[in-house]
Amino acid sequence: MAETPHETARTRAWDLPTRLFHWTLVLLVVSAWASFEFAEDLGDVTLVWHRINGLTILTLLVWRVLWGLWGSSTARFASFVRPPSAVLAYAHSLLAGRGPRYLGHNPLGALMVLVLLATLGTIAGFGLFATDDNDLVGGPLYRLVGEQQNVRAARLHGFVFHFVLLPLLLLHVTVNVLYSLVKKEPLIGAMISGTKPAAPYADAPEATLASHPLPRALACLAAAAVIVLGGILALGGRLAL
Repeated sequence: MAETPHETARTRAWDLPTRLFHWTLVLLVVSAWASFEFAEDLGDVTLVWHRINGLTILTLLVWRVLWGLWGSSTARFASFVRPPSAVLAYAHSLLAGRGPRYLGHNPLGALMVLVLLATLGTIAGFGLFATDDNDLVGGPLYRLVGEQQNVRAARLHGFVFHFVLLPLLLLHVTVNVLYSLVKKEPLIGAMISGTKPAAPYADAPEATLASHPLPRALACLAAAAVIVLGGILALGGRLAL
């Protein structure tokens, strides 16, 4: 049967920089885990690749904050971060089977985004001060604190990854799959294609893209790199790999 025009109509949801950030961050998290777990097998006993991953993740997180201020409409924090009352109201309506559809992040999804970004930032922050088990190498700022603090940072670095981030990621993926199957909302597909089926969304009928998104995104990325790398150097840290 041929699809009707309504079924084929699409509307803009996510800009290219936001989508590239999302999937690049996924790859970097996997790479950061693998580069630590299999460091000896890879012949990388000083964790060079792991540290590169960590600094890149931290830079991307800062980029996301900047893009949340100057990016396209659905990427801006002002457009999707809502007060606790709105989150609870949405959760109640969702349980009642009448939750509205959102073009960008729904209130619960927005909360998950903030928690994931904060968790990744926390892991990266601990990594800056951590040393490995063999004391062969440390994060860029490990010399700024004592040995006990280095060990504590390393333990918290691993603890938050395994017991906070991984459960959050499992929950995030599960919810996205359920939304696709139960509510017929292609959340994962939209983060690939950048579009969603045209529908009466509660937040906006269509995303408003930032002017010149790629140059603007690159400018934000350059600023993020300066903030992260320059900040480490300003604090007296070392970037030698």
